[in-house]
Amino acid sequence: MDRYLKDFEVESKNRSEETIRRWRKAVWLVKNRRRRFRFVADLDKRDEAEKKKLQIQEKIRVALYVQKAALQFIDAGAGDRSSEKRGQDEYKLSEDARTAGFSIHPDELASITRGHDIKALKMHGGIHGILRKVSVSLDEGVKDSNIPIRQNVYGINRYTEKPPRTFFVFVWEALQDLTLIILMVCAVVSIGVGIATEGWPKGMYDGVGILISIILVVMVTAISDYRQSLQFKDLDREKKKIFVQVTRDKKRQKVSIYDLVVGDIVHLSIGDQVPADGFFISGYTLLIDESSLSGESEPVNVYEEKPFLLSGTKVQDGSGIMVVTTVGMRTEWGKLMETLSEGGEDETPLQVKLNGVATIIGKIGLAFAVLTFLVLAVRFLVEKILNNEITDWSSTDAVILLNYFAIAVTIIVVAVPEGLPLAVTLSLAFAMKKLMNDKALVRHLSACETMGSASCICTDKTGTLTTNHMVVNKIWICEKSLDVKGNESKEILSSEISGASSILLQVIFQNTSSEVIKEDGKTSILGTPTESALLEFGLLLGGDFDAVRREVNILKVEPFNSVRKKMSVLVAHPHGGKRAFCKGASEIVLGMCNKFIDFNGESVILSREQVKNITDVINSFASEALRTLCLAFKNIDDSSIENDIPDDGYTLIAVVGIKDPVRPGVKDAVQTCLAAGITVRMVTGDNINTAKAIAKECGILTEDGLAIEGQKFRNMSPEQKKAVIPRIQVMARSLPLDKHTLVKTLRDEFGEVVAVTGDGTNDAPALHEADIGLAMGIAGTEVAKESADVIILDDNFKTIVNVARWGRSVYINIQKFVQFQLTVNVVALIINFVSACVSGSAPLTAVQLLWVNMIMDTLGALALATEPPNDGLMKRPPVGRGTSFITKAMWRNIIGQSIYQLIVLGVLNFYGKQLLGLSGSDATEVLDTVIFNAFVFCQVFNEINSRDIEKINIFVGMFDSWVFLGVMVCTVAFQVIIVEFLGAFASTVPLSWQLWLLCILLGSVSMLVAVVLKFIPVESTIKHHDGYEPLPSGPPDSIV
Repeated sequence: MDRYLKDFEVESKNRSEETIRRWRKAVWLVKNRRRRFRFVADLDKRDEAEKKKLQIQEKIRVALYVQKAALQFIDAGAGDRSSEKRGQDEYKLSEDARTAGFSIHPDELASITRGHDIKALKMHGGIHGILRKVSVSLDEGVKDSNIPIRQNVYGINRYTEKPPRTFFVFVWEALQDLTLIILMVCAVVSIGVGIATEGWPKGMYDGVGILISIILVVMVTAISDYRQSLQFKDLDREKKKIFVQVTRDKKRQKVSIYDLVVGDIVHLSIGDQVPADGFFISGYTLLIDESSLSGESEPVNVYEEKPFLLSGTKVQDGSGIMVVTTVGMRTEWGKLMETLSEGGEDETPLQVKLNGVATIIGKIGLAFAVLTFLVLAVRFLVEKILNNEITDWSSTDAVILLNYFAIAVTIIVVAVPEGLPLAVTLSLAFAMKKLMNDKALVRHLSACETMGSASCICTDKTGTLTTNHMVVNKIWICEKSLDVKGNESKEILSSEISGASSILLQVIFQNTSSEVIKEDGKTSILGTPTESALLEFGLLLGGDFDAVRREVNILKVEPFNSVRKKMSVLVAHPHGGKRAFCKGASEIVLGMCNKFIDFNGESVILSREQVKNITDVINSFASEALRTLCLAFKNIDDSSIENDIPDDGYTLIAVVGIKDPVRPGVKDAVQTCLAAGITVRMVTGDNINTAKAIAKECGILTEDGLAIEGQKFRNMSPEQKKAVIPRIQVMARSLPLDKHTLVKTLRDEFGEVVAVTGDGTNDAPALHEADIGLAMGIAGTEVAKESADVIILDDNFKTIVNVARWGRSVYINIQKFVQFQLTVNVVALIINFVSACVSGSAPLTAVQLLWVNMIMDTLGALALATEPPNDGLMKRPPVGRGTSFITKAMWRNIIGQSIYQLIVLGVLNFYGKQLLGLSGSDATEVLDTVIFNAFVFCQVFNEINSRDIEKINIFVGMFDSWVFLGVMVCTVAFQVIIVEFLGAFASTVPLSWQLWLLCILLGSVSMLVAVVLKFIPVESTIKHHDGYEPLPSGPPDSIV
């Protein structure tokens, strides 16, 4: 079949529009386009949205050019103020707004920001004038008590979204099925003709039976689809949860971007998304990426003279404080978001592949349906010719031909497996919901599916393998190494480092982007785990954060990022003199120093021997799995006019060792990955000795594995990289570019399916390049999250392994469902066709086929596509790229079960009366009911068989799957009702208990057939690229 599925091969991400259009063109046989393509991207709407986006970007670009011109040519003191006054008069504030203390109209504020109108801003008294007019204090921020009035006057920070679909929309879409529409027409005609020929009520039974079946199919389909839509809606809501730090009621706190109001004072740092339009108040080297709005790739510097910040842009570097001036649909981002909600999400590779399978089988089914109708119609005509009745036509003849046509149409209903691609969506929706509960937010459907094929995970260390709860464990200062053991070591520390305590507290408290907050007598720290550990240590030493911060005026800040690997700050003392502080990666900061503080607390020259001693200290800390940081300072002459932070000439104060314990359960999770054929590689910016110690503790670094530094890897030739990559288990002191290179080489050269974790802004290229990008939910920036496919909400490596487990579960569940459905397809097609050719009648009526279709389509998908994962899934190698989806084992089971069912149904159809001793006027009706009943029970037991494609024990975990059990019980119960009580509509008659038992026994024999089939060997051993082979499975494994 793979030969015929070439048009249905797509990449899991970053695919071209040409590829998407190619497979859609190949899908021409579709019963219900609305339903089949509901979870498929609408390319026309997407093109329309892209045009709107370009218009908005052009508008913003024009505003930027106007701003540049204004900055060059504006004369702040000149100009005709009367025109400005007239423009101001256009905006009339409501009485409520004036009473609340506001004196600027929301549309005027929006106009100033959107148009980058520096002239209008100055006319209003600059930033501080705007702060007064929106009634907010920079220190206090917005008061919680007046948030409602602000929302009433200036609007809420939400965007217009498409209203959710109601249940009746799904009912209407289910009714768009072309074959169901034809059957409805047939049913209506059948009722009309039937009543005319057979009278009321007997003449209406066949037609009403078809209508009831259609209503049942439509309702079950609509309920299933509606529940899926609710699951996706919940996940969509989770995707949009973004939090920012604001000052409110004099306190710095986290709030959702949707709760922001005009006047909010927002704190921005690297990787943040600007949550609303506003003005820059203060900050350091704030660099904004406006490409998402303006389309310009060059980042923009934002400062006091150029203070405009637009919603939806990203902080690429630096930090700053802004005041919110415009929210929601008044922002350009709001208008853009409205357009981006159109178009939908790209379809997954499995959805595309199963659309191909459905198309191929549909073509075969269509051919069989046409042949079946032709055979039945020709036989009917031949009989009339032989009986010399060719000119004698009655309404009864019309009903017979109509029934033949209805059977042919129903064969198409059964033969075109619409449920195949939709089962993928159902399985993914179920898996995504469960993963959400397990702290993994899947942003793109295809990621959940692709993760099941992951053969390599490149993971960060801090926060993913470790807890990210950091404490200072050791410190080297004044030429002494000291252990830090909380309050009990406070006095010892204070006495040992008394000569350097003042400068140590300065470097800790002044060179930080975090804050110490005192509230209700409690002290809390708001900031990154590393900085929090240092601040806690400073407080332990008796330091006063606010007092030390007040001593100086901060002139410039260079925030930490993954390229610099250090944070620096330049401060000015009130009585003259400047001082630079630096902290960061130990070897980098040490390389910037030419002095150090000795045991007397004096600054002395740093000799080569002393550098070697300090390096040994760093390595000894690192070998104990401690993160090492160096803290340093440099006094700068007042005569220096430039406020540049120096890169050398520092004095080393201390080396700090920070303990970040390995998360519980990580070692077991790594072992699970290795057993599943997934290679785990640690890629970290930390010291190589720290990385090696943690990697050994986690079970990542083995004796024959390689730990390498990023710089060494960078300097290798492509051939050397290719030779060394299979052995790399740890990459330390790496840059984001190294991670990107590693991921790209693993994918392109080794054919690996790579999952990569990232949290920083600079990790975005690697997250985008990888097959599955995993962003950290706690430590991750908004830029990283936006580039990722999955967000790990608890930053835990165990959660990543859980995503892989569920990904494998999705893949195997769809395989089970495909095996089950194809078996039903084959049997239903052949038995109806052969019977039509031989006996001139089809053993399964339209109503019965509709019921069978529901069993194998909606109910089958519910039962098999939503099974939870089992531990056995992580004891087999991953599915490689290009591997056939319908495996040899599946074909073996499909063909074997089909042969058994065809033999049973064929024997019953042609010799049933003799074998069962049936006689009398109702013998044919009883036999047809037995055939129908036996066929349904064969499917019920085959559904149980399909729970495992290769293993004999198919009952493992069955009683834990309530959905599966529920579907089984409902199927059997409804089958009893159809046979025993709905005979007039379903063309069945009640059966004796002996015949019921016979049908159940015939169905259950398929389980014995499955056991025999699974002893037939079909698969060859799968080899991993680096020689990995799964352990041979002996008889015990093949049985359970």
